[in-house]
Amino acid sequence: MQLHSLVGGAAEIIGPEATLAAAAAGMVDESVDCLAVVDRSDLVGIITERDLVFAISDGVDPANEVVRDWMSEAPDTFAPDVMVREAVAWLLETGYRHLPVMAEGELLGIVSIRDLLWALAQDS
Repeated sequence: MQLHSLVGGAAEIIGPEATLAAAAAGMVDESVDCLAVVDRSDLVGIITERDLVFAISDGVDPANEVVRDWMSEAPDTFAPDVMVREAVAWLLETGYRHLPVMAEGELLGIVSIRDLLWALAQDS
Protein backbone atom coordinates (compact mmCIF):
# COMPACT_ATOMS: atom_id res chain seq x y z
CA MET A 1 0.00 0.00 0.00
CA GLN A 2 1.24 3.50 -0.84
CA LEU A 3 0.82 6.75 1.07
CA HIS A 4 -1.52 8.24 -1.53
CA SER A 5 -4.19 5.78 -0.42
CA LEU A 6 -4.07 7.29 3.09
CA VAL A 7 -4.34 10.94 2.12
CA GLY A 8 -8.01 11.68 2.62
CA GLY A 9 -8.05 15.33 1.72
CA ALA A 10 -6.21 18.59 2.10
CA ALA A 11 -4.22 19.10 5.27
CA GLU A 12 -5.49 21.59 7.80
CA ILE A 13 -3.24 24.64 7.65
CA ILE A 14 -2.25 27.66 9.68
CA GLY A 15 0.04 30.61 9.07
CA PRO A 16 3.40 30.99 10.82
CA GLU A 17 2.37 34.23 12.54
CA ALA A 18 -0.80 32.75 14.07
CA THR A 19 -0.79 32.34 17.84
CA LEU A 20 -0.38 29.03 19.59
CA ALA A 21 -3.89 29.56 20.97
CA ALA A 22 -5.21 29.76 17.40
CA ALA A 23 -3.29 26.60 16.51
CA ALA A 24 -4.78 24.75 19.47
CA ALA A 25 -8.27 25.96 18.58
CA GLY A 26 -7.74 24.88 14.97
CA MET A 27 -6.68 21.41 16.04
CA VAL A 28 -9.74 21.09 18.27
CA ASP A 29 -12.12 22.47 15.63
CA GLU A 30 -10.82 20.09 12.95
CA SER A 31 -10.22 17.10 15.26
CA VAL A 32 -6.58 16.82 14.21
CA ASP A 33 -3.35 16.66 16.16
CA CYS A 34 -1.17 18.47 13.63
CA LEU A 35 -1.44 21.51 11.38
CA ALA A 36 0.62 22.27 8.29
CA VAL A 37 2.26 25.68 8.59
CA VAL A 38 1.99 27.40 5.23
CA ASP A 39 3.46 30.76 4.27
CA ARG A 40 1.91 31.96 1.04
CA SER A 41 1.69 28.58 -0.68
CA ASP A 42 4.87 27.05 0.76
CA LEU A 43 4.99 24.42 3.48
CA VAL A 44 7.38 25.93 6.03
CA GLY A 45 6.68 23.66 8.99
CA ILE A 46 4.25 21.64 11.00
CA ILE A 47 2.93 22.24 14.49
CA THR A 48 1.68 19.38 16.60
CA GLU A 49 -0.02 18.81 19.92
CA ARG A 50 3.38 17.82 21.26
CA ASP A 51 4.82 21.21 20.22
CA LEU A 52 1.97 22.93 22.09
CA VAL A 53 2.67 20.84 25.20
CA PHE A 54 6.36 21.80 25.10
CA ALA A 55 5.48 25.48 24.75
CA ILE A 56 3.02 25.43 27.64
CA SER A 57 5.42 23.47 29.83
CA ASP A 58 7.94 26.25 29.15
CA GLY A 59 5.44 28.69 30.65
CA VAL A 60 4.62 30.68 27.52
CA ASP A 61 1.31 32.41 27.02
CA PRO A 62 -0.35 30.69 24.03
CA ALA A 63 -2.24 33.88 23.21
CA ASN A 64 1.03 35.80 22.73
CA GLU A 65 3.39 33.22 21.21
CA VAL A 66 3.44 32.55 17.47
CA VAL A 67 3.49 29.23 15.66
CA ARG A 68 6.78 30.04 13.88
CA ASP A 69 8.65 29.93 17.19
CA TRP A 70 7.40 26.44 18.14
CA MET A 71 6.82 24.58 14.88
CA SER A 72 9.08 21.95 13.37
CA GLU A 73 10.66 23.85 10.49
CA ALA A 74 11.19 22.48 6.98
CA PRO A 75 9.73 19.04 7.70
CA ASP A 76 10.80 16.06 5.67
CA THR A 77 8.16 15.29 3.07
CA PHE A 78 7.19 12.13 1.26
CA ALA A 79 5.96 11.41 -2.23
CA PRO A 80 2.54 9.78 -2.55
CA ASP A 81 4.05 6.62 -4.06
CA VAL A 82 6.14 5.81 -0.96
CA MET A 83 5.17 2.47 0.55
CA VAL A 84 3.52 2.46 3.99
CA ARG A 85 6.16 0.13 5.46
CA GLU A 86 8.93 2.53 4.35
CA ALA A 87 7.09 5.43 5.99
CA VAL A 88 6.63 3.46 9.21
CA ALA A 89 10.33 2.62 9.29
CA TRP A 90 11.17 6.31 8.91
CA LEU A 91 8.83 7.28 11.76
CA LEU A 92 10.34 4.66 14.02
CA GLU A 93 13.84 5.87 13.17
CA THR A 94 13.13 9.57 13.67
CA GLY A 95 10.51 9.57 16.42
CA TYR A 96 8.22 11.81 14.37
CA ARG A 97 4.50 11.14 14.27
CA HIS A 98 3.39 12.95 11.10
CA LEU A 99 4.40 12.78 7.43
CA PRO A 100 3.58 15.59 5.03
CA VAL A 101 2.79 14.05 1.64
CA MET A 102 3.67 16.25 -1.34
CA ALA A 103 3.64 15.96 -5.11
CA GLU A 104 5.08 18.54 -7.49
CA GLY A 105 5.41 21.10 -4.69
CA GLU A 106 1.79 20.71 -3.58
CA LEU A 107 0.86 19.55 -0.09
CA LEU A 108 -1.60 16.70 -0.55
CA GLY A 109 -2.11 15.98 3.13
CA ILE A 110 -0.47 14.80 6.31
CA VAL A 111 -0.40 11.13 7.24
CA SER A 112 -0.18 10.34 10.95
CA ILE A 113 1.30 7.35 12.68
CA ARG A 114 -2.30 6.36 13.47
CA ASP A 115 -3.12 6.31 9.74
CA LEU A 116 -0.09 4.12 9.09
CA LEU A 117 -1.00 1.68 11.86
CA TRP A 118 -4.51 1.31 10.41
CA ALA A 119 -2.99 0.63 7.00
CA LEU A 120 -0.68 -2.03 8.41
CA ALA A 121 -3.52 -3.67 10.33
CA GLN A 122 -5.66 -3.84 7.19
CA ASP A 123 -2.75 -5.22 5.17
CA SER A 124 -2.29 -8.23 7.44
